[in-house]
Amino acid sequence: MKTVENDADVDEFLASVENPGRRSDAIRAVEMMKLVTGEIPRMWGDSIVGFGRYRYRRSDQSEHHFMLVGLSPRKTALTIYIMPGFSAYGDLMDRLGKHKHSVSCLYITRLKNIDFDVLTELVRRSVADMRERYSA
Repeated sequence: MKTVENDADVDEFLASVENPGRRSDAIRAVEMMKLVTGEIPRMWGDSIVGFGRYRYRRSDQSEHHFMLVGLSPRKTALTIYIMPGFSAYGDLMDRLGKHKHSVSCLYITRLKNIDFDVLTELVRRSVADMRERYSA
């Protein structure tokens, strides 16, 4: 896997985000994820800030670890990684505000365009679901 946990400095990475709005949003989201997860933020790859970890097996029976939740301040959007996907969270997605999503990625152009309390609950529920499904 290319995206693995490493010792790069999270604060340094966040400070390097060029767009000041995206940098501010990322810092706010990181603070929320710290509180919700109780985990220390860690770099995963060179552009993802992740929290916690879970262990899983691939179909070839190889064992891997990945973050419980994370984010990346991309150029076009703040990408939030909700590992169980969104199918169980329709009630929250309906109330979230302006966003797009794919299988496990939530794309938010600016935090001011969404309900931050709903995002916080989405992170809280998804992390609880991941901890219930997987061991660390």
